[in-house]
Amino acid sequence: MATDLSRAVGITTTIPIEIPLAAGHAVTDLNNLFISDPDASGLVTFAERAGFPQSSCAWIKGLYGTIHRYGIKRVVGVTEGDCSDTGSLLEILESENIDVIPFGFPRERERALLQTRMRSLASHFGTTLDAAREKKIELDNVRKLAASIDQCAWQDATVTSFELFDALLCCSDMLSSDLNACRKKLGSLLETFDRRKADGGGQSNPIRLGCMGVPTILSDLWTMLDERGARVVYHETPYEFSRICSIGSDLVDSYLDFSYPYDIFSRCERVKKEIATRRISGVIHYVQSFCHRQIQDRIIRERLGVPVLTLE
Repeated sequence: MATDLSRAVGITTTIPIEIPLAAGHAVTDLNNLFISDPDASGLVTFAERAGFPQSSCAWIKGLYGTIHRYGIKRVVGVTEGDCSDTGSLLEILESENIDVIPFGFPRERERALLQTRMRSLASHFGTTLDAAREKKIELDNVRKLAASIDQCAWQDATVTSFELFDALLCCSDMLSSDLNACRKKLGSLLETFDRRKADGGGQSNPIRLGCMGVPTILSDLWTMLDERGARVVYHETPYEFSRICSIGSDLVDSYLDFSYPYDIFSRCERVKKEIATRRISGVIHYVQSFCHRQIQDRIIRERLGVPVLTLE
C-alpha cells in the first residue's frame, strides 16, 4: 500500500530508519522526493520566495520546498554528521509548527555514544533498540536484493549507471516504507539483469567510474556517461545510504560503520577499497555550491590514487 506522505516522518538524510519503523511510523527520505520531483527547481524557488537567501545551499532549499509540497508534518533532521545548515532548517520548520526531531552522529565515532543517541531516538518514538533490531532483520532481507544488483553492476556491467543509482536509493527509506513495493521493484530489476547477462547484453569493456559526494541533481548525467562508453559501478553515497554493506550486523554497528557522517579520511579509505575491488579508473566528485563538503575535495584528490573530476 502506498504511503500517505503527509503522515510520514521525513528524514533529511539517512538515520537508523529501523527505529521509527519499529514504532509503526512510515519514513520518507526527503532527498529522494526532492530529486525525483518533476519540478525540483521549483522547490528551490519556493524556498527563496519564503525568504531563503539565493546564496544558500540549493539542497537545503529543496528539502524545505519538498516538506511543504508534500505536507510533511514531522521531520528528523541530522544536525551532526551531515549538512551544517540543517540546524537552521529545523529552526525554520519549528517556527512553522512542524514537529522537528534532531539527531546526530557523534564526531568521536564511539559506539557507546552512538548507542546512547539511538536509544534516545527510540525513546522519542516510543520504542526500543531491541524492537529496532528485529526490524533490521526484515529490512536486511530487502537490502540483500539491492546488494545483488550492486554486485551485478561491477561484475557483469549489466546494470546502467542510473539503474544502480536508483536501486540503491530505494533502500534509503524502502520506497517511503512500502517494503512490499521495494522488494517487488528490486526483484524485478534483478530478473531483468539476469536476462541481460544470459543474452550477452552487458556493456562491453566500459570505462569504470565511481561517484562520490551528494547525489546528483543533474538528471541526464548517468545517461550521458553511459552513451560515451563509461559506466558508474560505484555510487558512494547511495551505497552508504542503502546500508547493504552491513547486512546481518548489529543495528548499532551498522550505523557506526556508516562512513558518510564521519571523517573524510575513513571515507577515503573505504572508497579506495571499492576502487580496487571494482577496478575503477576514475572518480567523479559531485559537490554542491556553498556546501562545506567542497573543502574536502583537496583531501579526496590527494588520497584516492586515481583521477578525480569535480562537478559543482
